[in-house]
Amino acid sequence: MLLSRWRRWRRGRPFWGGLCAILAGAEICALPLAPLKIMLQQGVAGIPSVLMGIVMIVLGLTAWFSPPQRALAGVLTTLIATAALVLSNLGGFLIGTLLGILGGGLMFAWQPYAAARPCAPPTSAPPQHHDPQGAQP
Repeated sequence: MLLSRWRRWRRGRPFWGGLCAILAGAEICALPLAPLKIMLQQGVAGIPSVLMGIVMIVLGLTAWFSPPQRALAGVLTTLIATAALVLSNLGGFLIGTLLGILGGGLMFAWQPYAAARPCAPPTSAPPQHHDPQGAQP
């Protein structure tokens, strides 16, 4: 029961895109908090990294909990991940940027599952074509 509810919830939204965006945001956000030997930049330069990471996490959660906003969240995630390449330690040493671009693309490309529509029964009458100029068949 619980497993089927989880699967139905996961399939009803861009789950994998949101997960990639959340992981990318965590990677980009965590690196400024790393020890000095791991960091490439220090000081005020770490603030954009933390902010971009938080925004990417929020965008991933937005894709999960508000699927109609997935296109905007996907585009913004891709843009922020690309900007993180320049602004924050090579975008989390490239891992955060690559995960963010992948997640943004998955969010943008995701489509909700549409139930199959029942087929209309065939009619025996031939289709009527209307000629706007008044020509008769």
